[in-house]
Amino acid sequence: MLKLEGVSLSYGSFRALDNVSLHAGKGELVVLLGANGAGKSSIFMAISGINKTSSGSISFEGQEMVGMKPSSIVEHGVVHCPEGRKLFPQMSVEQNLLLGAYVHRKAQDTKATSKQILDHIYELFPILQQKRHDPAGSLSGGQQQMVAIGRALMGRPKALLLDEPSLGLAPLVVKQMFEIIQKINQTGVTVLLAEQNAYSALRIAHRAYVLERGRIVMEGKPEEMLHDEGIRKAYIGA
Repeated sequence: MLKLEGVSLSYGSFRALDNVSLHAGKGELVVLLGANGAGKSSIFMAISGINKTSSGSISFEGQEMVGMKPSSIVEHGVVHCPEGRKLFPQMSVEQNLLLGAYVHRKAQDTKATSKQILDHIYELFPILQQKRHDPAGSLSGGQQQMVAIGRALMGRPKALLLDEPSLGLAPLVVKQMFEIIQKINQTGVTVLLAEQNAYSALRIAHRAYVLERGRIVMEGKPEEMLHDEGIRKAYIGA
């Protein structure tokens, strides 16, 4: 469904991605593991069209996406939930959520569909319905992450790119976050998840890739990763 072949990306003289190839099939939950600076966010920025690649192909459902505008990529069904949430703090929770549907504003069914998706988000995150009129900046870190994921879901993703959704959250909130991610995936949404919380991510994943210095150095099933001594020492701490 989502396929990268030989993708390279540089920031000036620094090569952030070096000949990266990976794929995520329809309905899969695929995890990207790697230390800070390994290239996880750069992969997402390349897929979503925010940063231009220097070589390689990125395709979704057989259609080439390199050169597409970020808004067109979202319209095609690939939605990026960035690291750091990137909310509008003075705007209400609901206003932030509705912004996620902006690219679909010309569609005839926008209002009805957006209402359905918004209702679904409030089912996933009941606290957001309670706080829908509150400024997004007044929420806790975990609640803000819920808004960020909800906003991405308003974009009607077929493939959802989640960049470090558990970063800086309390352990109980992290557990809830991974349960929600698994629920989203079980509705049929393909999920590409970049995470440093390797153990929790691998427990819900179908497959995983390990990145080092902009290169894919390992691919495999979660159980293989969990039993690999090098992976355990580097990413799980055991």
